[in-house]
Amino acid sequence: MAKPTLLLIDGNSLAFRAFYALYNQVDRFTNHEGLHTNALVGFNNLLDKIVDPFHPDKVLVAWDAGKSTFRTTKFDNYKGNRDKTPSELVEQFEPLRKMVALHGIKNYELIDYEADDIIGTTAKMGEAAGYSVTIVTGDRDMRQLVSEDIKVLITVKGVSEVDEYTVAKVAEVYDGLTPNQIVDVKGLQGDSSDNYPGVPGIGEKTAIQLIKEHHSIPELYERLDDMKKSKRKENLITYKADAMMSLDLARIRTDAPLTISLDDLDYQGIDYQALVEFYQHLDFKQQLVKLANMGYVIGGGQADVAGQDATVTPTDLQVEVRELTANNLAHIEELGNEVTFYLELDGENYHTAAPVAFVIGNAAHGYFASRDIELLYQKTPLNAVLTDEKVVKNVFNAKAVIVALKRLDVALNNIGFDLLLVAYLLDTNDNNNDLGALAQQNDYYAVQTDEEVYGKGAKFAIPEVDADLFEHLARKAMAITNLKDPLMAKLTAHAQLDLYTDIERPLSMVLAEMESTGITVDANHLLEMRSKFAERLSELEQQIYNQAGEEFNINSPKQLGIILFEKMGLKPIKKTKTGYSTAVEVLEQLSDVPVVESILRYRTLAKIQSTYIEGLLRVIHGSDSKVHTRYLQTLTQTGRLSSVDPNLQNIPVRIEEGRQIRSAFVPSQPGWKIFSADYSQIELRVLAHITGDKHLQEAFIHDEDIHAATARRIFGLAPEETVDPNMRRQAKAVNFGIVYGISDFGLAKNIGTDRKTAKAIIETYFNEYPGVRTWSEAVIAQAKQDGFVETVAHRRRYLPDINARSFNLRSFAERTAMNSPIQGSAADIIKIAMIRMQTALKEAGMQTKMLLQVHDELIFEAPAEEMATLHEMVPRIMDSAMQLDVPLKVETHEGLTWYDAK
Repeated sequence: MAKPTLLLIDGNSLAFRAFYALYNQVDRFTNHEGLHTNALVGFNNLLDKIVDPFHPDKVLVAWDAGKSTFRTTKFDNYKGNRDKTPSELVEQFEPLRKMVALHGIKNYELIDYEADDIIGTTAKMGEAAGYSVTIVTGDRDMRQLVSEDIKVLITVKGVSEVDEYTVAKVAEVYDGLTPNQIVDVKGLQGDSSDNYPGVPGIGEKTAIQLIKEHHSIPELYERLDDMKKSKRKENLITYKADAMMSLDLARIRTDAPLTISLDDLDYQGIDYQALVEFYQHLDFKQQLVKLANMGYVIGGGQADVAGQDATVTPTDLQVEVRELTANNLAHIEELGNEVTFYLELDGENYHTAAPVAFVIGNAAHGYFASRDIELLYQKTPLNAVLTDEKVVKNVFNAKAVIVALKRLDVALNNIGFDLLLVAYLLDTNDNNNDLGALAQQNDYYAVQTDEEVYGKGAKFAIPEVDADLFEHLARKAMAITNLKDPLMAKLTAHAQLDLYTDIERPLSMVLAEMESTGITVDANHLLEMRSKFAERLSELEQQIYNQAGEEFNINSPKQLGIILFEKMGLKPIKKTKTGYSTAVEVLEQLSDVPVVESILRYRTLAKIQSTYIEGLLRVIHGSDSKVHTRYLQTLTQTGRLSSVDPNLQNIPVRIEEGRQIRSAFVPSQPGWKIFSADYSQIELRVLAHITGDKHLQEAFIHDEDIHAATARRIFGLAPEETVDPNMRRQAKAVNFGIVYGISDFGLAKNIGTDRKTAKAIIETYFNEYPGVRTWSEAVIAQAKQDGFVETVAHRRRYLPDINARSFNLRSFAERTAMNSPIQGSAADIIKIAMIRMQTALKEAGMQTKMLLQVHDELIFEAPAEEMATLHEMVPRIMDSAMQLDVPLKVETHEGLTWYDAK
């Protein structure tokens, strides 16, 4: 018959380990009230991984009662070398004890004794009473308590991994010693952590050897006369008192005067209802998900700015879902004028992924699910609802659903609430594309993530059982339905409703049309480029081999490092764990060496070849010879769009070979051209507007060269003096550097000068443009107060590190506070321009199609006869996208390819 179990946990030791395991991120782990939670996170993981699955009969968490104990009475400098406990940890001790209690575990502390002594005494009590005892601690001294019925688990990585110590393991580690001899070893070697001395000159290895020979410190001293004369013997004699004191301090007491007994330690089990509320207070999202999946629906939370109290409703989590078939389609007509619709695809790329199943419904009538995709595009009541412009459709990721349905020749009209877009606008830091995860981030826990249901990577699989799949889809739809009102209310409270209804939602329709249209790519032209690149790369290979004096793998950093820094004798600039660094920034500092220059050239061409030429050839659709990129509307924290599959925003333009890639992008029809329009210096114009700096505004109002104008000011040039190219280059670096909160170190590196000079230039800039300085200081101060910054369209970016204790984290957040309103407002402007352009083209009945957005540039294709109209229409609409205190300026170009339209 198995013995009953007793689990003893060293509270202080594990709290400290948990705290310092995440110490570098201490300011990131805070709840909505500013309480630090890094130790709480780690300790909770310990309870989840050890206590819950262990389910002991009896359990105790022991805590230190204070710094003063019987040991400090014996030796006043005991632990005297330790720093004061950080305030960020001190504030977590009370909630740590509450966490323990809510897990059904007894907390206990005893004046004048340490947690070790409580555990030592309780362990021996348990052993005597016939219990199998397990101790969990981060303190290796606890190994002295090991016996046949007592094992010690020592945490080795934070609190998530443990080493198990039994009698055999102790003997293995201590070269045959028994657990109770560990204190003798500690007495001889001392302990720098607890700050007791031991005997000088005796480390752990020597201490183990001495105790093996003499069994204990008292026996060692009884036989000391037999020891040969040596420095060690002399120290043993001189420091005998220290050895005996250290032995006493190291010994964990097993007879502490506890006021509790084993009868007080029954494991009570978790108080789930109270634990849910506790986790909500701590903002423990993952733990709330776990509890929701166990049968608790967690609502409310810190859902609004006013911070209303959370509400928790236990429930069986049943959702009403029925299979939709051709026989019961009439039920769709009963849903009314507002429905939630969710379409499941078998992959991320909705241009190619296959539709798997769908769900439609609402809270009043329940949800209907089906795998029969034909029901969507047949002339059925379902198809009528989807295309009906009077029926509001609430969705997750409107753009993806629109594009996927368009492939089925179904037009999804009248999008109301888009959970993905709204959640992104409310907090751009939470940009998860998994509906379950995003719902949980917004305090809704009645839906699992796709990873939990479908698996991940090679294990990804859509459930074959209809009931399992339909329930998951219905829960997704239910989450969309239930989150609509609270999240839309938050948008209104944040003054962001217009941002959603006038910019982001209509933009998703524009992007859906652009993505579906795609852009034609001449595959034959790319194949010709691939051939030329291969030839050029082969020539460069031979050139590099000749310059190096031997052949080697150019793509191997290790081999390249040996060639450059050993064989050729170049001075190493940076080393890595595996050898010499050959990173681009390192090689660029050696670019005056011919072989290095050739290697940099080789790397550049090889990347263009693999990433862009080969990459584009792989994603050209066979059906229409086009590439259909996906614009990620909810990725960046500034609001800028990001392009993937393929990324058409990162095609290199600084070198000619990169620019040539654009020559493969051509119109889809004969007699058509590519037309481009891009904003000139939009971020600097936004800077001039939001800072209100008169000098900066005057330069744009009078259409001056802003970089030349800045050069005149920072270098003190008279009107008749000429701004040379180097001055303009440096001024340009300052202008854009200020936008990104550049430091004197960063500017010095950019313009090739020393930090003192760079600092003087920055100071001069702020003196010449005082409005920029005033605004910069004001926006940082406001961010520290509010925790976020906004664009002109009220797009928010939250800055959790703006008040961080870490200088690096805080400085980065301050730079971000300056940059985000500028970059984000520029993003707002071009998004408005895209919406208005699409509307204008349709109203004018033009054949022109908008194809791409690349940062501040829009790309169109159009018949040659519409070019003159575009040169007038596009700048007029883009210039008026937003009214600023300085004029917006748009430059237009046309050509037979994207390369030519420059």
